[in-house]
Amino acid sequence: MDEKKRNANERNQDDTLTNQQGHPVTNNQNVRTVGNRGPTTLENYDFLEKISHFDRERTPERVVHARGAGAHGYFESYGTVGDEPISTYTRAKVFTETGKKTPVFVRFSTVVHGTHSPETLRDPRGFAVKFYTEDGNWDLVGNNLKVFFIRDPLKFPDMVHSFKPDPVTNIQDMERMFDFLCQSPESMHMVTFLFSPWGIPAGYRHMQGSGVHAYKWVNKEGKAVLVKYHWEPVQGIRNLSQDEADHIQSMNFNHATADLYKAIEDGDYPEWELYVQIMEDGEHPELDFDPLDPTKLWYKEDFPWYKVGKMTLNKNPENYFAEVEQAAFGTGVLVDGLDFSDDKLLQGRTYSYSDTQRYRVGSNYLQLPINKPTKHVATNQSAGQMDYRTDYGKDENPHINYEPSLIGGLNEAKNPGVEHEPYVEGNLSRKSIPRENNYGQAGETYRRLNEFEQEELISNLVAALLDCREEIQDCMLEHLTQCDKEYGERVMNGLKEAKESIGSVLDDAVCEAEDKSHPSDPY
Repeated sequence: MDEKKRNANERNQDDTLTNQQGHPVTNNQNVRTVGNRGPTTLENYDFLEKISHFDRERTPERVVHARGAGAHGYFESYGTVGDEPISTYTRAKVFTETGKKTPVFVRFSTVVHGTHSPETLRDPRGFAVKFYTEDGNWDLVGNNLKVFFIRDPLKFPDMVHSFKPDPVTNIQDMERMFDFLCQSPESMHMVTFLFSPWGIPAGYRHMQGSGVHAYKWVNKEGKAVLVKYHWEPVQGIRNLSQDEADHIQSMNFNHATADLYKAIEDGDYPEWELYVQIMEDGEHPELDFDPLDPTKLWYKEDFPWYKVGKMTLNKNPENYFAEVEQAAFGTGVLVDGLDFSDDKLLQGRTYSYSDTQRYRVGSNYLQLPINKPTKHVATNQSAGQMDYRTDYGKDENPHINYEPSLIGGLNEAKNPGVEHEPYVEGNLSRKSIPRENNYGQAGETYRRLNEFEQEELISNLVAALLDCREEIQDCMLEHLTQCDKEYGERVMNGLKEAKESIGSVLDDAVCEAEDKSHPSDPY
Protein backbone atom coordinates (compact mmCIF):
# COMPACT_ATOMS: atom_id res chain seq x y z
CA MET A 1 0.00 0.00 0.00
CA ASP A 2 1.44 3.38 -0.95
CA GLU A 3 2.17 6.07 1.67
CA LYS A 4 -0.67 8.35 0.53
CA LYS A 5 -3.29 5.60 0.79
CA ARG A 6 -2.00 4.40 4.17
CA ASN A 7 -2.17 7.96 5.58
CA ALA A 8 -5.70 8.34 4.27
CA ASN A 9 -6.74 5.07 5.91
CA GLU A 10 -5.15 6.14 9.20
CA ARG A 11 -7.02 9.46 9.07
CA ASN A 12 -10.30 7.62 8.42
CA GLN A 13 -9.58 5.29 11.30
CA ASP A 14 -8.74 8.23 13.58
CA ASP A 15 -12.06 9.87 12.72
CA THR A 16 -14.07 6.88 14.00
CA LEU A 17 -15.69 7.50 17.39
CA THR A 18 -14.69 4.89 19.98
CA ASN A 19 -15.08 4.40 23.69
CA GLN A 20 -12.01 4.46 25.94
CA GLN A 21 -11.37 0.77 25.34
CA GLY A 22 -11.03 1.56 21.62
CA HIS A 23 -14.36 -0.07 20.69
CA PRO A 24 -16.21 1.68 17.84
CA VAL A 25 -19.38 3.48 18.97
CA THR A 26 -22.10 2.79 16.40
CA ASN A 27 -24.91 4.77 18.06
CA ASN A 28 -24.02 7.85 20.11
CA GLN A 29 -27.57 9.27 20.15
CA ASN A 30 -29.66 6.68 22.01
CA VAL A 31 -29.24 4.45 25.04
CA ARG A 32 -30.42 0.83 24.88
CA THR A 33 -33.97 0.49 26.24
CA VAL A 34 -36.83 -1.97 26.53
CA GLY A 35 -38.93 -0.71 23.64
CA ASN A 36 -38.66 2.83 22.32
CA ARG A 37 -39.83 4.46 25.54
CA GLY A 38 -37.76 2.52 28.07
CA PRO A 39 -36.87 1.73 30.77
CA THR A 40 -33.13 1.59 30.15
CA THR A 41 -31.09 -1.52 30.80
CA LEU A 42 -27.98 -1.93 32.93
CA GLU A 43 -25.86 -3.28 30.07
CA ASN A 44 -25.57 0.19 28.45
CA TYR A 45 -21.79 -0.10 28.67
CA ASP A 46 -20.93 2.85 26.37
CA PHE A 47 -23.37 5.12 28.21
CA LEU A 48 -22.21 4.06 31.67
CA GLU A 49 -18.55 4.56 30.77
CA LYS A 50 -19.28 7.93 29.14
CA ILE A 51 -21.38 9.34 31.98
CA SER A 52 -19.08 7.92 34.69
CA HIS A 53 -16.11 9.69 33.11
CA PHE A 54 -18.18 12.88 32.75
CA ASP A 55 -19.03 12.71 36.46
CA ARG A 56 -15.30 12.79 37.19
CA GLU A 57 -14.15 15.35 34.63
CA ARG A 58 -13.12 17.92 37.21
CA THR A 59 -10.24 17.61 39.62
CA PRO A 60 -10.73 19.51 42.88
CA GLU A 61 -10.30 23.21 42.30
CA ARG A 62 -7.10 24.77 43.61
CA VAL A 63 -7.79 26.38 46.98
CA VAL A 64 -5.83 29.39 45.76
CA HIS A 65 -4.78 30.25 42.18
CA ALA A 66 -7.83 28.44 40.78
CA ARG A 67 -8.35 30.80 37.83
CA GLY A 68 -5.45 30.46 35.41
CA ALA A 69 -4.06 30.68 31.89
CA GLY A 70 -0.88 29.19 30.53
CA ALA A 71 1.55 28.98 27.63
CA HIS A 72 4.72 27.22 26.50
CA GLY A 73 7.98 28.86 25.55
CA TYR A 74 11.67 28.96 26.33
CA PHE A 75 14.16 30.76 28.54
CA GLU A 76 17.48 31.98 27.14
CA SER A 77 20.35 32.62 29.55
CA TYR A 78 22.60 35.66 29.21
CA GLY A 79 25.33 33.87 31.17
CA THR A 80 26.43 36.90 33.21
CA VAL A 81 25.59 38.89 36.31
CA GLY A 82 26.69 42.42 35.54
CA ASP A 83 30.31 42.10 34.37
CA GLU A 84 30.86 38.69 35.97
CA PRO A 85 30.12 35.18 34.70
CA ILE A 86 27.04 33.84 36.42
CA SER A 87 29.04 30.77 37.48
CA THR A 88 30.67 33.03 40.10
CA TYR A 89 27.40 32.75 42.02
CA THR A 90 25.63 29.58 40.87
CA ARG A 91 26.47 26.29 39.19
CA ALA A 92 22.88 25.83 37.94
CA LYS A 93 23.24 24.81 34.28
CA VAL A 94 20.08 26.66 33.28
CA PHE A 95 22.07 29.89 33.81
CA THR A 96 25.75 29.16 33.29
CA GLU A 97 25.90 28.71 29.50
CA THR A 98 25.42 31.92 27.49
CA GLY A 99 22.62 31.53 24.95
CA LYS A 100 21.38 28.25 26.42
CA LYS A 101 17.65 27.77 25.74
CA THR A 102 15.53 25.85 28.25
CA PRO A 103 11.88 24.90 27.54
CA VAL A 104 9.38 26.41 29.97
CA PHE A 105 5.68 26.30 30.77
CA VAL A 106 4.11 29.29 32.51
CA ARG A 107 0.84 29.46 34.42
CA PHE A 108 -0.61 32.88 35.25
CA SER A 109 -3.49 33.08 37.71
CA THR A 110 -5.60 35.08 40.10
CA VAL A 111 -5.25 34.01 43.72
CA VAL A 112 -8.41 34.19 45.83
CA HIS A 113 -11.29 33.65 43.45
CA GLY A 114 -12.76 30.57 41.76
CA THR A 115 -12.06 28.84 38.47
CA HIS A 116 -14.18 31.06 36.25
CA SER A 117 -14.18 34.30 38.22
CA PRO A 118 -13.60 37.66 36.49
CA GLU A 119 -10.00 38.46 35.70
CA THR A 120 -10.60 42.11 36.55
CA LEU A 121 -10.94 41.58 40.31
CA ARG A 122 -8.53 43.21 42.73
CA ASP A 123 -6.32 40.31 43.65
CA PRO A 124 -2.66 39.28 43.53
CA ARG A 125 -1.71 37.40 40.36
CA GLY A 126 0.27 34.19 40.28
CA PHE A 127 3.29 33.94 37.97
CA ALA A 128 4.63 30.34 38.01
CA VAL A 129 7.34 29.14 35.62
CA LYS A 130 8.34 25.49 35.12
CA PHE A 131 11.83 25.15 33.62
CA TYR A 132 12.45 21.73 32.00
CA THR A 133 16.21 21.75 32.62
CA GLU A 134 18.78 19.05 31.82
CA ASP A 135 19.08 18.44 35.57
CA GLY A 136 15.33 18.03 36.06
CA ASN A 137 12.53 20.51 36.61
CA TRP A 138 12.87 23.84 38.37
CA ASP A 139 9.69 25.68 39.42
CA LEU A 140 9.95 29.41 40.07
CA VAL A 141 6.63 30.06 41.79
CA GLY A 142 5.78 33.69 42.44
CA ASN A 143 3.32 36.56 42.22
CA ASN A 144 3.07 39.81 40.28
CA LEU A 145 3.67 41.82 43.48
CA LYS A 146 7.07 41.66 45.15
CA VAL A 147 5.90 41.23 48.75
CA PHE A 148 3.32 39.14 50.62
CA PHE A 149 0.71 39.62 53.37
CA ILE A 150 2.31 37.47 56.07
CA ARG A 151 5.71 36.06 57.01
CA ASP A 152 4.77 32.96 59.02
CA PRO A 153 3.16 29.91 57.32
CA LEU A 154 1.05 29.13 60.39
CA LYS A 155 -1.13 32.13 59.46
CA PHE A 156 -1.67 31.13 55.84
CA PRO A 157 -4.91 29.08 56.19
CA ASP A 158 -6.48 31.83 58.35
CA MET A 159 -5.47 34.51 55.85
CA VAL A 160 -7.04 32.62 52.94
CA HIS A 161 -10.20 31.85 54.93
CA SER A 162 -10.66 35.56 55.69
CA PHE A 163 -10.33 36.40 51.97
CA LYS A 164 -12.70 33.66 50.81
CA PRO A 165 -16.52 33.90 50.95
CA ASP A 166 -18.29 33.66 54.29
CA PRO A 167 -18.95 29.94 55.03
CA VAL A 168 -22.61 30.68 55.81
CA THR A 169 -23.64 33.31 53.25
CA ASN A 170 -21.06 32.28 50.58
CA ILE A 171 -20.50 36.00 49.98
CA GLN A 172 -17.10 37.60 50.04
CA ASP A 173 -16.95 40.24 52.74
CA MET A 174 -14.35 43.01 53.06
CA GLU A 175 -15.03 43.12 56.80
CA ARG A 176 -13.72 39.56 57.18
CA MET A 177 -10.63 40.41 55.17
CA PHE A 178 -9.79 43.60 57.08
CA ASP A 179 -10.65 41.95 60.39
CA PHE A 180 -7.69 39.63 59.72
CA LEU A 181 -5.41 42.23 58.14
CA CYS A 182 -5.83 44.86 60.85
CA GLN A 183 -4.52 42.32 63.36
CA SER A 184 -1.62 41.41 61.10
CA PRO A 185 0.33 44.66 60.79
CA GLU A 186 3.00 43.04 58.61
CA SER A 187 0.34 43.04 55.86
CA MET A 188 0.26 46.86 55.51
CA HIS A 189 2.92 46.82 52.78
CA MET A 190 0.96 44.34 50.64
CA VAL A 191 -2.30 46.21 51.35
CA THR A 192 -0.70 49.39 50.00
CA PHE A 193 0.28 47.65 46.76
CA LEU A 194 -2.96 45.68 46.39
CA PHE A 195 -5.34 48.63 46.73
CA SER A 196 -3.30 50.82 44.39
CA PRO A 197 -3.58 50.30 40.59
CA TRP A 198 -0.86 47.65 40.97
CA GLY A 199 -3.59 45.42 42.43
CA ILE A 200 -5.25 44.99 39.01
CA PRO A 201 -2.79 44.28 36.17
CA ALA A 202 -4.18 45.13 32.73
CA GLY A 203 -3.44 41.57 31.59
CA TYR A 204 -0.92 38.81 31.94
CA ARG A 205 1.33 40.05 29.11
CA HIS A 206 1.85 43.42 30.79
CA MET A 207 2.41 42.05 34.29
CA GLN A 208 5.55 41.84 36.37
CA GLY A 209 6.51 38.67 38.20
CA SER A 210 8.50 38.09 41.37
CA GLY A 211 9.73 35.09 43.30
CA VAL A 212 8.85 37.16 46.44
CA HIS A 213 11.09 35.06 48.71
CA ALA A 214 14.83 35.17 49.12
CA TYR A 215 16.36 32.00 47.70
CA LYS A 216 20.01 30.96 47.49
CA TRP A 217 22.43 30.46 44.65
CA VAL A 218 25.29 27.99 45.26
CA ASN A 219 28.50 27.85 43.22
CA LYS A 220 30.89 24.91 42.65
CA GLU A 221 32.81 25.70 45.82
CA GLY A 222 29.61 25.43 47.89
CA LYS A 223 29.49 29.17 48.64
CA ALA A 224 25.98 30.60 48.74
CA VAL A 225 24.44 34.03 48.25
CA LEU A 226 20.88 35.19 48.79
CA VAL A 227 18.99 35.97 45.58
CA LYS A 228 15.63 37.47 44.61
CA TYR A 229 14.03 36.98 41.17
CA HIS A 230 12.05 39.53 39.14
CA TRP A 231 10.34 39.16 35.75
CA GLU A 232 9.93 42.41 33.76
CA PRO A 233 7.62 42.41 30.69
CA VAL A 234 9.46 43.57 27.57
CA GLN A 235 6.12 44.79 26.17
CA GLY A 236 5.74 47.20 29.10
CA ILE A 237 3.85 47.34 32.40
CA ARG A 238 0.16 48.28 32.45
CA ASN A 239 -2.27 48.36 35.36
CA LEU A 240 -5.96 49.27 35.60
CA SER A 241 -7.82 51.82 37.68
CA GLN A 242 -10.96 50.53 39.37
CA ASP A 243 -13.17 52.34 36.82
CA GLU A 244 -11.25 50.78 33.92
CA ALA A 245 -11.53 47.33 35.49
CA ASP A 246 -15.28 47.77 36.05
CA HIS A 247 -15.74 48.79 32.41
CA ILE A 248 -13.81 45.80 31.07
CA GLN A 249 -15.61 43.39 33.39
CA SER A 250 -18.99 44.60 32.11
CA MET A 251 -18.02 43.37 28.65
CA ASN A 252 -15.54 40.53 29.14
CA PHE A 253 -14.50 38.73 32.32
CA ASN A 254 -11.98 36.56 30.45
CA HIS A 255 -10.00 39.47 29.04
CA ALA A 256 -6.55 38.49 30.33
CA THR A 257 -6.76 34.88 29.13
CA ALA A 258 -8.15 35.98 25.77
CA ASP A 259 -5.43 38.62 25.34
CA LEU A 260 -2.62 36.16 26.08
CA TYR A 261 -4.05 33.47 23.80
CA LYS A 262 -4.68 35.81 20.88
CA ALA A 263 -1.25 37.45 21.08
CA ILE A 264 0.49 34.07 20.85
CA GLU A 265 -1.82 32.88 18.06
CA ASP A 266 -1.02 36.07 16.11
CA GLY A 267 2.72 35.57 16.55
CA ASP A 268 3.06 38.53 18.91
CA TYR A 269 5.03 36.48 21.42
CA PRO A 270 5.23 38.06 24.89
CA GLU A 271 8.65 38.29 26.51
CA TRP A 272 9.98 38.89 30.00
CA GLU A 273 13.54 39.55 31.07
CA LEU A 274 14.64 37.89 34.30
CA TYR A 275 16.49 40.09 36.79
CA VAL A 276 18.13 39.04 40.03
CA GLN A 277 19.20 40.87 43.15
CA ILE A 278 22.09 39.39 45.11
CA MET A 279 22.97 39.79 48.79
CA GLU A 280 25.61 38.09 50.87
CA ASP A 281 24.11 35.37 53.03
CA GLY A 282 23.71 36.44 56.64
CA GLU A 283 21.54 38.42 59.05
CA HIS A 284 22.65 41.89 57.85
CA PRO A 285 22.28 43.87 61.10
CA GLU A 286 22.93 47.10 59.15
CA LEU A 287 19.44 46.82 57.61
CA ASP A 288 16.28 47.87 59.47
CA PHE A 289 14.55 44.67 58.31
CA ASP A 290 15.38 40.99 58.01
CA PRO A 291 16.43 40.22 54.39
CA LEU A 292 14.47 36.95 54.56
CA ASP A 293 11.20 38.76 55.39
CA PRO A 294 8.80 38.26 52.43
CA THR A 295 6.84 41.39 53.39
CA LYS A 296 9.87 43.55 52.47
CA LEU A 297 11.55 44.81 49.31
CA TRP A 298 15.25 44.92 48.65
CA TYR A 299 15.47 48.43 47.20
CA LYS A 300 17.19 48.74 43.84
CA GLU A 301 19.42 51.56 45.00
CA ASP A 302 20.88 49.26 47.67
CA PHE A 303 20.81 45.95 45.78
CA PRO A 304 20.95 46.46 42.00
CA TRP A 305 18.93 44.45 39.50
CA TYR A 306 21.00 42.35 37.09
CA LYS A 307 19.60 40.91 33.85
CA VAL A 308 20.34 37.19 33.58
CA GLY A 309 18.06 35.99 30.78
CA LYS A 310 14.89 36.34 28.76
CA MET A 311 11.73 34.23 28.51
CA THR A 312 9.59 34.04 25.36
CA LEU A 313 6.14 32.41 25.23
CA ASN A 314 5.43 31.13 21.72
CA LYS A 315 2.93 28.26 21.95
CA ASN A 316 -0.58 28.03 23.35
CA PRO A 317 -1.82 24.89 25.11
CA GLU A 318 -3.50 22.31 22.91
CA ASN A 319 -5.59 20.99 25.79
CA TYR A 320 -6.39 23.45 28.59
CA PHE A 321 -7.25 20.84 31.18
CA ALA A 322 -4.28 18.56 30.52
CA GLU A 323 -1.74 21.37 30.41
CA VAL A 324 -2.99 24.37 32.40
CA GLU A 325 -5.35 22.80 34.94
CA GLN A 326 -3.16 19.79 35.68
CA ALA A 327 0.09 21.77 35.71
CA ALA A 328 1.55 21.40 39.18
CA PHE A 329 4.14 23.72 40.70
CA GLY A 330 6.04 23.77 43.98
CA THR A 331 8.49 26.13 45.64
CA GLY A 332 10.56 23.10 46.67
CA VAL A 333 11.26 22.07 43.06
CA LEU A 334 14.87 23.24 42.72
CA VAL A 335 17.87 21.97 40.74
CA ASP A 336 21.55 21.76 41.64
CA GLY A 337 23.00 25.24 42.17
CA LEU A 338 19.73 26.58 43.60
CA ASP A 339 18.76 26.30 47.25
CA PHE A 340 16.31 27.44 49.92
CA SER A 341 16.81 30.29 52.32
CA ASP A 342 15.60 30.10 55.94
CA ASP A 343 12.50 32.17 55.13
CA LYS A 344 9.77 30.58 57.30
CA LEU A 345 6.99 31.21 54.79
CA LEU A 346 9.03 29.74 51.93
CA GLN A 347 9.69 26.60 53.93
CA GLY A 348 6.01 26.25 54.80
CA ARG A 349 5.02 26.66 51.14
CA THR A 350 7.63 24.09 50.10
CA TYR A 351 5.68 21.38 51.91
CA SER A 352 2.19 22.67 51.15
CA TYR A 353 2.43 23.16 47.39
CA SER A 354 3.58 19.64 46.50
CA ASP A 355 1.23 18.10 49.07
CA THR A 356 -1.81 19.83 47.60
CA GLN A 357 -0.90 18.57 44.11
CA ARG A 358 -0.83 14.99 45.38
CA TYR A 359 -4.32 15.52 46.78
CA ARG A 360 -5.69 17.50 43.86
CA VAL A 361 -4.25 15.68 40.84
CA GLY A 362 -3.01 12.40 42.33
CA SER A 363 0.01 10.76 43.91
CA ASN A 364 1.61 10.27 40.48
CA TYR A 365 0.97 13.77 39.15
CA LEU A 366 4.62 14.03 38.09
CA GLN A 367 4.07 11.32 35.46
CA LEU A 368 1.69 13.59 33.52
CA PRO A 369 3.34 15.03 30.38
CA ILE A 370 2.99 18.67 31.50
CA ASN A 371 4.74 17.93 34.82
CA LYS A 372 7.19 15.25 33.72
CA PRO A 373 10.87 16.26 33.46
CA THR A 374 12.47 16.05 30.03
CA LYS A 375 15.41 14.09 31.48
CA HIS A 376 15.20 10.40 32.38
CA VAL A 377 13.52 9.74 35.73
CA ALA A 378 14.74 6.82 37.82
CA THR A 379 13.15 6.40 41.23
CA ASN A 380 12.30 3.57 43.59
CA GLN A 381 8.95 5.13 44.43
CA SER A 382 6.17 2.91 43.16
CA ALA A 383 2.45 2.23 42.94
CA GLY A 384 -0.36 4.63 43.80
CA GLN A 385 -3.24 5.57 41.52
CA MET A 386 -2.40 5.87 37.81
CA ASP A 387 1.17 4.65 38.13
CA TYR A 388 2.14 3.36 34.68
CA ARG A 389 5.96 3.39 34.86
CA THR A 390 7.81 0.15 34.18
CA ASP A 391 11.43 1.32 34.49
CA TYR A 392 12.21 0.16 38.04
CA GLY A 393 15.91 -0.40 38.54
CA LYS A 394 18.40 -1.53 35.91
CA ASP A 395 17.42 -3.69 32.92
CA GLU A 396 19.36 -6.72 34.14
CA ASN A 397 17.65 -6.60 37.53
CA PRO A 398 14.35 -4.73 37.19
CA HIS A 399 12.94 -6.10 40.45
CA ILE A 400 15.34 -4.20 42.74
CA ASN A 401 13.15 -1.25 43.76
CA TYR A 402 15.17 -0.37 46.83
CA GLU A 403 18.60 1.10 47.66
CA PRO A 404 21.27 0.19 48.74
CA SER A 405 21.61 -3.19 47.06
CA LEU A 406 24.55 -5.48 46.22
CA ILE A 407 22.71 -7.18 43.35
CA GLY A 408 21.48 -4.30 41.23
CA GLY A 409 19.10 -1.40 41.22
CA LEU A 410 19.78 2.33 41.26
CA ASN A 411 22.82 4.08 42.71
CA GLU A 412 23.25 7.47 44.36
CA ALA A 413 24.36 10.29 42.07
CA LYS A 414 27.69 12.02 42.51
CA ASN A 415 27.50 15.57 43.80
CA PRO A 416 28.51 17.94 40.96
CA GLY A 417 29.94 20.47 43.41
CA VAL A 418 30.72 21.07 47.05
CA GLU A 419 27.63 20.72 49.23
CA HIS A 420 26.37 23.98 50.68
CA GLU A 421 26.33 23.55 54.47
CA PRO A 422 24.92 26.64 56.19
CA TYR A 423 25.64 26.97 59.89
CA VAL A 424 22.50 26.95 62.04
CA GLU A 425 22.30 27.29 65.82
CA GLY A 426 19.62 28.40 68.26
CA ASN A 427 16.93 27.42 70.73
CA LEU A 428 13.69 25.96 69.41
CA SER A 429 11.07 28.67 69.93
CA ARG A 430 7.81 30.17 68.70
CA LYS A 431 8.75 33.81 68.17
CA SER A 432 8.47 36.55 65.60
CA ILE A 433 11.60 37.76 63.86
CA PRO A 434 13.37 40.56 65.78
CA ARG A 435 13.26 43.25 63.03
CA GLU A 436 9.60 43.28 62.01
CA ASN A 437 9.48 46.97 60.98
CA ASN A 438 5.91 46.51 59.77
CA TYR A 439 5.34 50.11 58.71
CA GLY A 440 8.56 51.53 57.26
CA GLN A 441 8.45 50.11 53.75
CA ALA A 442 4.66 50.40 53.53
CA GLY A 443 4.99 54.15 54.12
CA GLU A 444 7.88 54.39 51.67
CA THR A 445 5.85 52.59 49.00
CA TYR A 446 2.98 55.03 49.58
CA ARG A 447 5.32 58.00 49.15
CA ARG A 448 6.83 56.52 45.97
CA LEU A 449 3.43 56.17 44.28
CA ASN A 450 2.57 59.01 41.92
CA GLU A 451 -0.43 61.22 42.71
CA PHE A 452 -2.83 59.24 40.50
CA GLU A 453 -1.79 55.98 42.16
CA GLN A 454 -2.16 57.52 45.62
CA GLU A 455 -5.64 58.80 44.80
CA GLU A 456 -6.68 55.35 43.53
CA LEU A 457 -5.20 53.72 46.63
CA ILE A 458 -7.12 56.01 49.00
CA SER A 459 -10.36 55.69 47.01
CA ASN A 460 -10.15 51.89 46.87
CA LEU A 461 -9.32 51.54 50.57
CA VAL A 462 -12.17 53.86 51.55
CA ALA A 463 -14.64 51.87 49.42
CA ALA A 464 -13.43 48.58 50.89
CA LEU A 465 -13.41 49.77 54.51
CA LEU A 466 -16.73 51.61 54.34
CA ASP A 467 -18.84 48.55 55.15
CA CYS A 468 -16.55 47.38 57.97
CA ARG A 469 -17.55 47.95 61.56
CA GLU A 470 -16.01 50.94 63.27
CA GLU A 471 -13.47 49.05 65.39
CA ILE A 472 -11.97 47.49 62.25
CA GLN A 473 -11.84 50.89 60.53
CA ASP A 474 -10.13 52.41 63.56
CA CYS A 475 -7.62 49.58 63.73
CA MET A 476 -6.72 49.96 60.05
CA LEU A 477 -6.46 53.75 60.36
CA GLU A 478 -4.05 53.36 63.25
CA HIS A 479 -1.81 51.08 61.17
CA LEU A 480 -1.96 53.28 58.05
CA THR A 481 -1.10 56.37 60.07
CA GLN A 482 1.97 54.61 61.45
CA CYS A 483 2.96 53.81 57.86
CA ASP A 484 2.65 57.49 56.90
CA LYS A 485 0.72 60.25 58.66
CA GLU A 486 -0.69 61.67 55.43
CA TYR A 487 -1.65 58.17 54.26
CA GLY A 488 -3.74 57.55 57.38
CA GLU A 489 -5.29 61.03 57.36
CA ARG A 490 -6.40 60.75 53.73
CA VAL A 491 -8.11 57.41 54.35
CA MET A 492 -9.72 58.78 57.55
CA ASN A 493 -11.02 61.88 55.74
CA GLY A 494 -12.22 59.75 52.85
CA LEU A 495 -14.22 57.54 55.20
CA LYS A 496 -15.69 60.56 56.95
CA GLU A 497 -16.78 62.18 53.67
CA ALA A 498 -18.22 58.91 52.37
CA LYS A 499 -20.28 58.40 55.54
CA GLU A 500 -21.61 61.97 55.40
CA SER A 501 -22.49 61.54 51.75
CA ILE A 502 -24.35 58.31 52.43
CA GLY A 503 -26.22 59.92 55.31
CA SER A 504 -27.27 62.83 53.12
CA VAL A 505 -28.46 60.52 50.34
CA LEU A 506 -30.49 58.44 52.80
CA ASP A 507 -32.15 61.54 54.28
CA ASP A 508 -33.11 62.77 50.80
CA ALA A 509 -34.47 59.35 49.88
CA VAL A 510 -36.65 59.20 53.01
CA CYS A 511 -38.08 62.68 52.35
CA GLU A 512 -38.81 61.86 48.73
CA ALA A 513 -40.53 58.61 49.70
CA GLU A 514 -42.79 60.44 52.19
CA ASP A 515 -43.83 62.96 49.52
CA LYS A 516 -44.97 60.29 47.07
CA SER A 517 -48.08 58.14 47.22
CA HIS A 518 -47.73 54.49 46.33
CA PRO A 519 -49.26 53.55 42.95
CA SER A 520 -52.02 50.98 42.99
CA ASP A 521 -51.22 47.42 42.03
CA PRO A 522 -52.45 46.98 38.41
CA TYR A 523 -52.85 43.26 38.98
